[in-house]
Order: sequence, then C-alpha cells, then structure tokens
Amino acid sequence: MREIFEKILGKENVFEKEPMKKHTTFKIGGVADWFLTPQNKTQLKELVLVLKEQNIPFFVLGNGSNLLVGDKGIRGVVICLGKQMDNIQISGSECYVESGAILSKVANAVQRAGLSGFEFASGIPGSIGGAVFMNAGAYEHEMKEIIKTVEYMDQNGEIFSISNEECDFGYRTSIFSKNDYIVLSAVFSLQEDSLEEIKNRMDDYTSRRTSKQPLEKPSAGSVFKRPVGHFAGALIEQSGLKGYQIGGAQVSEKHAGFIINTGNATAKDVLDLIEYIKKVVFENFGVMLETEVKMIGEF
Repeated sequence: MREIFEKILGKENVFEKEPMKKHTTFKIGGVADWFLTPQNKTQLKELVLVLKEQNIPFFVLGNGSNLLVGDKGIRGVVICLGKQMDNIQISGSECYVESGAILSKVANAVQRAGLSGFEFASGIPGSIGGAVFMNAGAYEHEMKEIIKTVEYMDQNGEIFSISNEECDFGYRTSIFSKNDYIVLSAVFSLQEDSLEEIKNRMDDYTSRRTSKQPLEKPSAGSVFKRPVGHFAGALIEQSGLKGYQIGGAQVSEKHAGFIINTGNATAKDVLDLIEYIKKVVFENFGVMLETEVKMIGEF
C-alpha cells in the first residue's frame, strides 16, 4: 500500500506505524498502521476511493481533541486534515474556513475583521472539521448558531454542500457524525461589531476558561455530555471524586468534568476511570453519564 499512498500523496505525507499519542491532546494512544496527510480535496477524494476499493478502514482526524485512542492503536488508516487544509477567507460578514483550521486561529481572524459570533469557540482546542462534525459548543453557544453552509465528502468520495437546516444539528451531534461524513469546509454567518468589544468577549471567555479548566495538563476536554437537568462536573464533584486517580489518569481537582493525563496515563487507565465515575454517579444520583469523548482504535 505504501507505493499507492505515496503516488497519491507524495512520500512526505505517508507515515507508517505512527504513534497516535503525538496527535491527540490527551497524549495517549498506540500506533496507527498508516497516518496520511492529504494536501487538498483532490488527494483526499482519490485516497478515500482507494481505501474503499481495498476495503481498508479509515478514521479522519483533526486536531485530536475530544478523542481517546486505544493503547493497541488503530488498524487501517488515519487521515489527518490539519494545517495543510486550513484556508480562511472573509467576505463581508461571511467567513469561509477549511476543516483543518484551528478554532482559535479562526476566532482571531474574524475578530481582526470586526466580525462577532465566533468568540465562544476561541478557546475550544479543536479544528473546524471536528467542531462542525460534533456541533461543538461552549458558554451556552453552539456551532449551529453561526453556520450557513457546510461542504462535506461522503464515504464514496462524493462532495456535497448543504445548508444549516440540512445539517441536522443536535447536542454534540450532526448529520456528519451520524453518517461518518468528512467535513471539508464551512461558511459562517457573523455580525459586524467593534474590534474592542469582540476582543473583550474573547478575553472574558479565556479568563473564565483558564481559571476553571486544567489547561496545564493533557486532556480531551469535557469527558461527559451534559445530562438533562444536571451538570456532569457538579455530579462528579458532589460524589467526592475530585482528584480520584487510576494509574496516570486523574479526575481534575480544578474541574471534575475533566480527566487529565498526569504524565503516564494509558487509555485503559482513562477507560477504567470513566467507568468508575459513571458507576459512582449513578449510585449517588441515579444519573447515567454519557461520554462526549470519542473512543477509537483497539483498547
């Protein structure tokens, strides 16, 4: 397969037995059989068609946040859409962004253009593709509020563009996550505002985030979805689990909704800790927590 991959992507974009801990914000994960970095939509389409033809499973990676990769790694192919596909174009009050762009970079770009609406996403440590895929949100806002259209590729390599209404956005879900579509780009509809006002809101979100979240340690962000009528972090804290540790995985003492890698955590440590948290919270409150973090690979 190396010869085929290199023909499509070039030798410099093909990696074999790649440690996934280098590519996740958790800094955890075994090796992927293949780690490929297409430079544009044409290469991506050609790659997807070859993988389908050869019946090789693949997973599309963005910034590696909100992700736990198994200790035994990933069989098949990881396709990484990163900085090689991170173009940002602003026209009037609309902003076109490719899926590899990091959210903070987009937030800074639209702020400089005097456009508001993206501030809530400025501190989310992910890429546009991942954020649209899961309808990421923070501070009572979600991506669906500002998306106008999304361009995506299906599992057959076909490319489509659909409106916000067709994206079937829900809490941490979308038509893309339900069908394993690959988000290629999105157009955001924003509002004009003063640079100072926008920056003040971004600074406010940043200070709230840094004061309450354990950003100094590797994590995958919030581990659990918000249960109806509750906050996962509050239930975990009220269960006395702040600081509870299994192996190198620990419930953050700063924010109980986060599990941090204290330095040598394995995916098994994290998984065992997640199951223990779910068990204790259910025993205490009758609420079954559901994970927001996506788990891939072999555990």
